[in-house]
Amino acid sequence: MSKTYHLTTPLSDETVSELHSGDIVYLSGTVYTARDAAHKRLVDLLDEGKELPFDIKGAVIYFVGPTPPKPGDPIGSAGPTTSYRMDSYSPRLIAEGLKGMIGKGKRNKDVTDACQEHKAVYFGATGGAGALLGKQIKSAEVIAYEELGPEAVRKLEVVDFPVTVVNDTYGADLYKIGRAQYEVK
Repeated sequence: MSKTYHLTTPLSDETVSELHSGDIVYLSGTVYTARDAAHKRLVDLLDEGKELPFDIKGAVIYFVGPTPPKPGDPIGSAGPTTSYRMDSYSPRLIAEGLKGMIGKGKRNKDVTDACQEHKAVYFGATGGAGALLGKQIKSAEVIAYEELGPEAVRKLEVVDFPVTVVNDTYGADLYKIGRAQYEVK
């Protein structure tokens, strides 16, 4: 039976350990954006022993390349991008303290293993609902890699941003669980 949570970032080991695949979460607080080009740069910084442009400990990264905002809005449409493009980078960021990722689609075994080992979760956001998701973002500020345009790293302030736990700290995968419920035995 799934539960509903209202959480504020940054997230802790204890908080993410309470979550299970299928749980609904309404996130508030700071969420950072990054896609594959930014992820590569973040991991390169770590490899060089340099600091990241934000504190990764307890952070949540949203895999999104938002559209430009309409006048008066902080951001445009902000729907999730396919997450597998970040799979080669996510385990390293999780090991450094990343606690949550938001995207769409399945993650590979290295990512789900890292979630178990270091206590992190992967949240799914509804693809195709970018305009609605953008309304939960109250501010957006580019903090790194402005030259990447929509794929720059942004610091978002969100209120009740709706996500579903796909991969939890126990190895469960909502995509497998959901499919198993409907397979003919």
